[in-house]
Amino acid sequence: MTQLDGKSKDLVNENIEKLKEIFPEVFSEGKIDFSKLEEELGFFKEKSDERYNFTWNGKSEAKKIALTPSTGTLRPCKVESKDWDTTQNLYIEGDNLEVLKLLQKSYHKKVKMIYIDPPYNTGKDFVYKDNFRDNIKNYLEITGQVDSDGNKLSTNSETSGRYHSDWLNMMYPRLKLARNLLKDDGVIFISIDDNEVANLRKLCDEIFGEDNFVESIIWKKRATPPNDRNIGRIHEYLLCYGKNTEKINLGLLPRDEKSIERYTNPDNDIRGAWVASDLSANGKGGRLSQSTIYPIINPHNGETYYPSEGRCWLFNKDKMQEFINERRIGFRESSGAPYLKRYLNEVRQGLTFPTILTEFGFSSTSATELDKLFITKGIFEYAKPTTVMCPLIQIGLPEKDEIILDFYSGSATTAHAVMKLNSEDDGNRKFICVQLPETTDEKSEAYKAGYKNICEIGKERIRRAGEKVKSESGKTELDIGFKVLKLDSSNIKSWDSDFENLETNLLDAVENIKSDRNEEDLLYEILLKYGLDLTLPIDKPFENKNIYNIGFGALIICLDSNISIDITDEIIAIKKEYDSETTRVVFKDSGFKNATEKTNIIKTLNQNGIDEVVSV
Repeated sequence: MTQLDGKSKDLVNENIEKLKEIFPEVFSEGKIDFSKLEEELGFFKEKSDERYNFTWNGKSEAKKIALTPSTGTLRPCKVESKDWDTTQNLYIEGDNLEVLKLLQKSYHKKVKMIYIDPPYNTGKDFVYKDNFRDNIKNYLEITGQVDSDGNKLSTNSETSGRYHSDWLNMMYPRLKLARNLLKDDGVIFISIDDNEVANLRKLCDEIFGEDNFVESIIWKKRATPPNDRNIGRIHEYLLCYGKNTEKINLGLLPRDEKSIERYTNPDNDIRGAWVASDLSANGKGGRLSQSTIYPIINPHNGETYYPSEGRCWLFNKDKMQEFINERRIGFRESSGAPYLKRYLNEVRQGLTFPTILTEFGFSSTSATELDKLFITKGIFEYAKPTTVMCPLIQIGLPEKDEIILDFYSGSATTAHAVMKLNSEDDGNRKFICVQLPETTDEKSEAYKAGYKNICEIGKERIRRAGEKVKSESGKTELDIGFKVLKLDSSNIKSWDSDFENLETNLLDAVENIKSDRNEEDLLYEILLKYGLDLTLPIDKPFENKNIYNIGFGALIICLDSNISIDITDEIIAIKKEYDSETTRVVFKDSGFKNATEKTNIIKTLNQNGIDEVVSV
């Protein structure tokens, strides 16, 4: 006999038992799988693990790396630079991940074009070993190509289970940071081969957006196919993405003599040179109608002409007669058939960039360029020739006065191409080249010639190429210089990496400038933290004072010692001379004579319209 338990009816349990009879498959270990139940009832939700996405092992870590602030700085190196005081070009030595982070303030949305030729992941290329906890230490280890335990860093072997993942983890944070530097109408070109082109396309779709894909360009890099393959691979790719394709404005290639020679003026037409063009079009797509198929009578011989079968005239009858009256329609002497005159002054004054580059030089072209420059064969392998880079820059920087960034600079082809183009069309394009000082192989021709790392090759190429371009063009005002900056740890021992609280950090840092750093090192770190252009003019107006005027009064830095209230006279004089809208002043905290003088200096500057006064 069942004893009454005094409880009301268990409706929930009853309903569960009924569901189990109808849908036994939705139960697992006695519990209901509600997602399965919904499917049985005809409601299908998109599962996150089934949704289309592009992922790989380490992706979340790669994102974290991109968002982790850099603790480093860029130290100036005048001795390796050229035309330091006047050049607008930069050559930066260092891990490009750290450098891209450091450029985020100074060059945010200021770069019009990026070109990179990253490692192709052939199983032999060096892969950056990123460590988001301490990238500066990581960089210093990479420079020696050993890890913290002194072990040599290995290449990314095809036998590795993370072969593609390692490459993607290297590229993801760098492309994400690079996008921030592009102007809204900016573009990026990336050279790549078959090993990673599919993954790179997906990666760029995610970072730049599928809608901002512009084109996949094929470059024929070899004149003839290799004979050690069933199908000879003779091409590489150039992927092009825009920051916003609705805003980009790609230029045209200049017309060469061959394309202009086609236009002549045999009948002395007052509208100028012209070329005979087809007067008919394909009639597909509903274009065939009575209004576009009609006879044209040649007034010279009375013959009647119709468009060929399946084709139609470009214009309706009234428009065609108007063009005949204006003598914009000609008739061929041989056949009497009509043609349209297309005038040179009515077509676009330039050529559209092709998607297949067959006449832009080969890899061997680059080898020849470098051999001639260095008067030594085999200094650098696999560089892109300027015959490819110059046309790319022409369409990417049509305004001729913008910035191009190359953060896998290699032998500095990009810098060479910029100087060459500027000499040809009086442009003022500027380059920023970034390169890891990866050591050259001791057996290589470069090492034998005295170039111990890739940066030494790149800098020497810019020097030699610049002088060659200047000599051949005869243009004395050409900017063929470059400022060398080198990645290193901060000049300040305990400077917080939170750049958003710059003023607090500066004021809290007392007596913590490293003993092995000089004033110029500190100057450039302050420029970076304030987000100022690293090529801004730096003036030292007072011979006996360590006062620096940067950007015509925008920033004044005083690194003198034992300073008193008298220093305010010079600073106020600079502000008045340049009448800068905003003037910021930075002092060395240990430089004040005493706390009273420090307080009086700040108050005096505030009273004269200088509100931002900080110290390091």
